[in-house]
Amino acid sequence: MAKKTPSTPAKTQEAQPETAYRFDVPWEGLMDHPEFVSVFLSDVLERYVQQQRWYGGKSSTLKYIELQEYFRIQQGAEVYYGLLLEVNFEEAFYQHYFLPIAFVSDPDFAKKDRILPVVVGGEEGFIIDAVNLESFRRLVYERIITAEPNDTTRVRYHKSVTFEPEAYASSRLMGLEQSNTSIIINGKSVIKFFRRIYADKNPDYEMSRFLSERKEYRNTPAYQGSLSIIDTDNANITIALMQELIANQGDAWDYMLKELNKIFSNLEYKGIQIARLPETELFTRLKIRDVPPEIIDWAGLKIFLKLQKLAQRTAEMHIALGSEFEDTAFTPEHFNGDYEVWLKNRLLYQFQNRLNTVENNLERLEGNSLALAKEFLERKNEIRKRFMKFDWTRLKGERLRVHGDYHLGQVLVQGEDFFLLDFEGEPESTIRDRKVKQPPLKDIAGIFRSFHYAVYATIFNNEGKFPFEQQELFRAGELLYRYFIGVFLETYVQLIQDHNVDIGYSAERIFLLKYCMLEKAVYELGYEMNSRPDWAVIPLEGIRSIIND
Repeated sequence: MAKKTPSTPAKTQEAQPETAYRFDVPWEGLMDHPEFVSVFLSDVLERYVQQQRWYGGKSSTLKYIELQEYFRIQQGAEVYYGLLLEVNFEEAFYQHYFLPIAFVSDPDFAKKDRILPVVVGGEEGFIIDAVNLESFRRLVYERIITAEPNDTTRVRYHKSVTFEPEAYASSRLMGLEQSNTSIIINGKSVIKFFRRIYADKNPDYEMSRFLSERKEYRNTPAYQGSLSIIDTDNANITIALMQELIANQGDAWDYMLKELNKIFSNLEYKGIQIARLPETELFTRLKIRDVPPEIIDWAGLKIFLKLQKLAQRTAEMHIALGSEFEDTAFTPEHFNGDYEVWLKNRLLYQFQNRLNTVENNLERLEGNSLALAKEFLERKNEIRKRFMKFDWTRLKGERLRVHGDYHLGQVLVQGEDFFLLDFEGEPESTIRDRKVKQPPLKDIAGIFRSFHYAVYATIFNNEGKFPFEQQELFRAGELLYRYFIGVFLETYVQLIQDHNVDIGYSAERIFLLKYCMLEKAVYELGYEMNSRPDWAVIPLEGIRSIIND
């Protein structure tokens, strides 16, 4: 039931209307009331949506919101509505979002989360986002744990065969998030409501269920259940994913920053002479015994043991993803011409976008960032040629379904171990592109770029703390980064080869790593230029080091 209601641009600073709208229908029939739909889709909803953390269109101009369709989320007489919204922009594109709504009559409830004051069937109250209501969270959990196998209804709940649920006891919002809303149930499970949705199964749902339920990969939150809707075009849209709650000490990004802070502090504490530190070539595989004692003395043994463990868990993920020969969505494939055309078109478009962004925002940069940005623009043809050098006929390895957005922030630290999560893929990519099989080394390139980010973030965030010239710190950081990569690669490649996952011969691996790391650095540049130009120096430095190597 699509209802299109163009409206004036939203005024995000205005308060919500205080006068209630009256509709002479019960709550259960409200979505069939044309006048309510018209009022709801007005600038009232626009204001609300634009103020939410999960709204991804903040850099564009909203034109109007259209109700694509709705469905009931219910149990017995308890009814909520799930809305599939199409947000249209002045720039001639659109995004789809999921918004569950509830009606509450208590005037003291959800004062900050009200969308619209209404009188429904003679009862005064408010329309609110239903995730703020415990009864809604309980209902979704109970519908999942009591789901019938092989559900063929339009609104589909699913429970994993490996999940042994408990009765509902409590729930709470997980806290600050960007693109989704997660609810902790009973302190043991997490229901993640996907806010931005796509006309297909969400990759996070597919990968989570495949890895933990089908392949019994233990180092990702176990899949427990899901909620999906079959829309009017017969597309299966993932609405929510329920997984095991992993007890943890935070993510690997925060862990790495703390460790690097100690390591850089050791330069002064241990009297390290940076110029005398031994070097190693980029991508040289290193066992820990191959790391020079000067480096171990400086950085400590612990960080290298942790890198080995992370490499092991990463390799095990790719081994699981490369061991499927029945489900065509996960069976390995070789490189071919179609993949090469897809890859080059995608990367050249993205590269041109980054060029335009940098050219139009040079005035926002200064110092080293400005110098690197100018060098980036001067060497644009060289970088473009690097992307064009991809020749599938020279590649013998396999492509798999991969994580797609693998970095330290997607890894949880649990004691001496790691858990990998969030398999949605790159936020800028289409749902189709996120499911394209890629070389597993694309994930490795992502985590290596994350190591590089952590090194430079430590230097930039602690200006004046370490008594060295910045260029000296950069040199020390680049050295450390290469040893990190070397130790990680040795463990990863050995495990992958032991389990017969084909990632190509040595020269092929190095080519793919450089190619994917350049792609990742160019991707990062767009985010930094738009969000925090001061940090653009990190991907710009990464781009320069890759093309200079």
